[in-house]
Amino acid sequence: MTMSLDGYVTGPQDDKATPMGIGGFRLFNWLDRRGEPGPSGQVYAEVLATRAVIAGRRTYEHADRWQGDHHHGVPVFVLTHDVPNDPPPGSVRYVTDVRECASQARAAARDGDVMVHGAGAAQALLRAGQLDELELHVVPVLLGQGRRLFDNLPAEHIDLEPVRLLTTPRSEESAHHVTHLRYRIRRP
Repeated sequence: MTMSLDGYVTGPQDDKATPMGIGGFRLFNWLDRRGEPGPSGQVYAEVLATRAVIAGRRTYEHADRWQGDHHHGVPVFVLTHDVPNDPPPGSVRYVTDVRECASQARAAARDGDVMVHGAGAAQALLRAGQLDELELHVVPVLLGQGRRLFDNLPAEHIDLEPVRLLTTPRSEESAHHVTHLRYRIRRP
């Protein structure tokens, strides 16, 4: 998940017409460097190597359903409260239970990684104990408003073990600066 330093994954007033909200696309400038050597290229290559995707319904709809294919035809599991009447496009499946969604995505990915998109899906998976790692791409900007990644979590602490820290070179244009963080979630 890409987020601002103050924890927002979108700017304010996000909707289908403005999927990242006001000023929210600033969070993804680092993707301009996704095809180049360096931290952002490395992280993006890892994203493309994932073998399944879990997305929240809101994220999925705001992304225009990725036209039925997130990347390379990998299965996409949309975590939703209500299954739409129209059949999903491509390799998309709707799932209403968070544990079942995680189970299906893991089975589809086999020994590969599963990527999660959307604050609501990430929060639901975290609450259910179904996330193994958090990969955060922190952009040095304060959005001040929008949709936060870590809202609506229970009032308990979750211990994280640092796994990796990658930063863009200081010489790079400031609009492309990002810190890529990976944490393993510690289970009691």
